[in-house]
Amino acid sequence: MKHLLLIICCFCSTISKAQMPDSVAKTIRPAKDASSKKTVPLFEPRKATIRSAIAPGWGQIYNKKYWKLPLVWGALGTTAGIYFYNVKYYRSLKQAYIYRSDNDPTNDILVDQEYRNLSAESIRSYRNSFRQSVDYSVLFFILFWGLNVVDATVDAHLKAFDVSDDLSLQLKPGYSQMSNTSGISLVLNIGKRK
Repeated sequence: MKHLLLIICCFCSTISKAQMPDSVAKTIRPAKDASSKKTVPLFEPRKATIRSAIAPGWGQIYNKKYWKLPLVWGALGTTAGIYFYNVKYYRSLKQAYIYRSDNDPTNDILVDQEYRNLSAESIRSYRNSFRQSVDYSVLFFILFWGLNVVDATVDAHLKAFDVSDDLSLQLKPGYSQMSNTSGISLVLNIGKRK
């Protein structure tokens, strides 16, 4: 579990150190002062990444993708709820196993009413099962939080992507330097011509 957290932290720090690509630098708005030559990017992927890493959904709010908030909060809330449910039963089963396996018959009364009919081995098996479920719920919580960060980052990068209606497919004869042969190429132009 510690190694997984270390990998996720390294991944998030790598993403946050990434420089702004040319596609984002092209989509800029002029500064408020007309005499100033500085420009401000519309959406910065680094800001979206940091905000989503701090609080789930903040990066989606920054990207103005409000419809994703219930998905992010629902996924994280569900895994958190499952975690607390499993921890509650794990602790209860752990205490019941301690009372049942101590070979002191007076402690058997202290076992929760729900587990009195079970043997010590059955209680131990249930306890281990809930412990595993606790681990999985933590893993899924971290995974969903990471997906939240990745989604905000990718969405901020794609804000500058040109989605114009000029999509044309052309057949062009010519020489290919990559394959060192002549032939016919299929060219898909995306975006405006310069």
